[in-house]
Amino acid sequence: MSKLGFVGAGAVGAAAALASCVRSVADDIVLVDRYPARSKGVATDLRYGAPLSPAVTVRAGEFDDLSGAGLVVISAGINEKTGGATDRNDPLGRLRLLRTNVEIFEDIVPKIAAVAPKAVLLVVTNPPEPLVDVTCRFAGHNRVLSTSTMLDTLRFRVHIAERFGVSPQSVEGYVISEHGTNSVFCWSSVRIGGRPLEHLVAERRIGFDEFRASVERDVRYANISIIEGIGASQYGIGMVVARVAECILRDERAVLPVGSYQPSYGVTLSLPSIVGKHGVHDVLWPELSEEEQAGVDASAKRLKSVVAEYSAAEAAA
Repeated sequence: MSKLGFVGAGAVGAAAALASCVRSVADDIVLVDRYPARSKGVATDLRYGAPLSPAVTVRAGEFDDLSGAGLVVISAGINEKTGGATDRNDPLGRLRLLRTNVEIFEDIVPKIAAVAPKAVLLVVTNPPEPLVDVTCRFAGHNRVLSTSTMLDTLRFRVHIAERFGVSPQSVEGYVISEHGTNSVFCWSSVRIGGRPLEHLVAERRIGFDEFRASVERDVRYANISIIEGIGASQYGIGMVVARVAECILRDERAVLPVGSYQPSYGVTLSLPSIVGKHGVHDVLWPELSEEEQAGVDASAKRLKSVVAEYSAAEAAA
């Protein structure tokens, strides 16, 4: 029997729990929230639709009810709208949410680790990469990963596919490094049906610079556009969480662009990774152009600086 826990039953947690029910990711799904009425409401609502999925139990609970979970998803914290991170011109973007969400994680992560010491922890809360670093510290282990650029990667494939009139499943390509407006797009390795994108662009006489700028703009600001429309970006990330959870609880060892701590950089980065029952089993570094490698280096430097700034402020407090 597989058990999946969620800490945070807001918009993202609820969407992820729904997607997990539909995909039959686990037999037992437990929702924990700082507001018990919210987790109870979400669990009750899902419970009434659960008979349409393969056998699954959905319930609200407390931290003690996470005992025995193979995976705990953490989506608690303030989102971009609440935290004021929806300015397209703000260079910090989601990183602006770090300090507030670290304080929340400082409270909840030790509680999770105490009752589910063997569980893998999946960070969904923004900013996901720095929060993996602090979660490892609070949990006392490294079985921690984040959804990071998996959603960015899907958006990348969708927008390329749309422009070429093909299915997104036929597009190979990754967005890496960090989730959000500072992501690194691996244009040099994009393939459609196995053919390099640069060849297809040349054949169709498409101006690559304009094409690239258009796709990157749509992907980088997708989250903000969604928030402007419905108040929260929840459904796409909910489906991503369910897929990552599936890989972990079923030990699929699928390759997904997720975030984990990278010793060579001293910070968490999102990279194509083999995901299984222990979280990230290995990282498959992609071949990068000089420009892409420079983007990863700059991203790592920025993330490390933000984490160091928070750590310094914490030490002084």
